[in-house]
This record gives sequence, C-alpha cells and structure tokens, in this order.
Amino acid sequence: MAAREIVPGVFAVGAIDWDRRIFDELIPLPDGTTYNSYLVRGSEKTALIDTVDPTKTAELMGNLDQLGVDAIDYIVSNHAEQDHSGSIPAMLDRFPGAELVTNQKCRDFLVDLLGIPQDRVTVIGDGDTLSLGDRTLEFIIAPWVHWPETMLTYLREDRVLFPCDLFGSHYATSSLYVPDEGVIYESAKRYYAEIMMPFRSSIKAHLAKLATRQIDVIAPSHGPVYDRPALITDAYRDWTGDAVKNMVVLPFVSMHGSTGAMVDHFVDALMQRGIQVQPFNLTKTDTGDLAKALVDAATVVIGSPTVIFGPHPQVVYAAYLANLLRPKTRYATVIGSYGWGGKTVDTVKDMLGRLKVEFLEPVYVRGYPKEEDFAALDRLADEIRKKHEEAGIVPS
Repeated sequence: MAAREIVPGVFAVGAIDWDRRIFDELIPLPDGTTYNSYLVRGSEKTALIDTVDPTKTAELMGNLDQLGVDAIDYIVSNHAEQDHSGSIPAMLDRFPGAELVTNQKCRDFLVDLLGIPQDRVTVIGDGDTLSLGDRTLEFIIAPWVHWPETMLTYLREDRVLFPCDLFGSHYATSSLYVPDEGVIYESAKRYYAEIMMPFRSSIKAHLAKLATRQIDVIAPSHGPVYDRPALITDAYRDWTGDAVKNMVVLPFVSMHGSTGAMVDHFVDALMQRGIQVQPFNLTKTDTGDLAKALVDAATVVIGSPTVIFGPHPQVVYAAYLANLLRPKTRYATVIGSYGWGGKTVDTVKDMLGRLKVEFLEPVYVRGYPKEEDFAALDRLADEIRKKHEEAGIVPS
C-alpha cells in the first residue's frame, strides 16, 4: 500500500493484506484486511503510530522510504497484539534513536510477547501528552478494547483519532477513506460482533469519554479511514446500547431431517407473526455472519438433534460462541429432535449461562415432528411475539 496523506503531515503508511482469509486461526476474513500504521510529522519530532503485522514489515519500510523518513523519534504502541506490534522490533532496529511509547500494561505485554528491552520504552498514563513541536499527541487509556492494555491516541491540533482496533473493519480496499458507507457499515458490524461485543459495557464508557473531544477523522488500524466519523460512532452507540430488534437468530443442524422440518415450520410461523428471522445452517454458515446477526437480535433459538446424549458438536460450537460474545439478547430457547433420550436442552441452556436471558419453554420432540409438535412450535412463536410486544420492539 503506497504512503498516502490523510491531512498535511499525517500519512497512512501501513499495508493491505488482500489474501488473508482467517485471523487468529478463528475469525473468517472474506474481504481480507489491512494493517494500518500512521506517520505524524511535527515541526520538531516525528512519531509512528502503531506498526503492521510482521508479514508486512517490508511494505511498512518501503512506505517510510517513499516519504524519505530517515529518523523517527517516537513509536507509539496502542495495542500489543502482533498484527499491530509485530514490526516494532524491526522499527527499533532501523531507528535506534526512537523511543517506544505506551502504557505500563502494554509495555509488559510487549516485553513478554516480543522481547523488547524495557529501557527502550517510555511509559505514559491516561491523559498524558507528547509534543511533536506544533503537534500534540494525547493518550487515552481504554482497557478492554479488546485487550486489557489498549489505548487510543488523539492528535489534538488536527482532531484525528487513532483508536487502533476500536472502530475497525477487516476490509481490504485501495481507498484511503471509506469507499461505500453501506459496505463498510456491514464490515464494521461484523468486526464489532467478532471482536468487540464481549466488551460492550467498557466500550460504552469509552464512547462517552470520546464525546468530549472534537474528532474530524478516525484512522483505525484495520480498514479504511473515516472522514465522516459519525458513521462509525453512531453505529457503535447503537450496537453497544441496550436496544434490541424484532429478530430471532436461529442457528441449527439437522442430521436426518427431523430438526430441519421443525426449523422450516418455525421460520414460517415467525414470519407470519411479523418477526424477522435469520436461520443459519451451521454446516454451511460463516461464523462471522452468525456473530453479526447476534449483535442486536432480541431472541436466539438453537435447533439441534441429539447426538448420543447431547447436542450436535456444531451446535456446541455455536452455543459456546454466543456465550463468549455475550450479545444483548433477551430471550433464548431450544428446538429439535431426539431418538432415545439425552440432555441436549439442559446442556445448551447451561452453555448459555453468561447471557442475561429469559429461557423460554423449549420444543424438543422424539423422532419426526408430529402435528402436535408443529402446534407447539406455533405456540412458541406466539410466546416470542408476546415477549417482543412486551419489550416494545414489535412494529405496530
């Protein structure tokens, strides 16, 4: 990725990873990603804010060469995860006079993860500033976005926020700024769902903190730069808020058609009652799409057959994921079929223990569903409609 100027004297110098398709051996990346690094030139000092994944170190070096950078005074590390910090050792070698600037907790991580000498690190605290001459960097400690050591850097004079992972999107694009707000909104929502959602309470507090600052540009460490910050800040206020939507998310597996028949009937029943529903066949689903759907759905219904004495392994994964991500879902239950017994419903319910949900009466039947079983699914759809009405989320 060629070096490009965001505002006079501030440059994006990171790298595009067009072909990466999985992150942390966990998160699907259908659109690739970027590793954004930013160079800030002041009248007296120069700072590099974050680096890139170690696989892209040569590109970062090349961009600095393109700009004729022969000295860097400060390397700011907002977050110790290797896709942002992995090139720091190479940068310290290339610029032996540079100070690595970060907070105490991040310093400890960088020492442990990358073997960086402690004497190369300058530790700052919340609200501390660093003068570059005619420009000032302000540091905002923001733990649990999404690691405990994360901080944000604010360029006061130009009103540019460098929030590292916060407000990011795994989206490879040649555009410096957001090229299509609808596309980036969906990509950022997926990113939030997969990475940030478990920490929404912390993020709400950080959003309130940021509201006291005027921000003209948001330059995250993944995805394009926002020259209209309200696109992403308004979205985050919505996603981290308590409001849910009139939606049922329905992850399911069907081995021999019984649970599948129940899912088909139940989807139709919900639609007839004016409830939006998103079914996800877990043998085919991109887990990122499932995570995104969980962001603001009022209800989660898990469909599973019994395998030996418990839920299908794909359902176990989905339930574990939902429990880990902790969406603001209000209601949950289970539908499905069994052959001779087991504890599928109890197991799934236990696996959702971290969710603050009301568990509705499940519909779990023996063998292929019969007329009375389909009627029970209709009653469950009625109950969900009633709950959504009581919560004030069903459109009139």
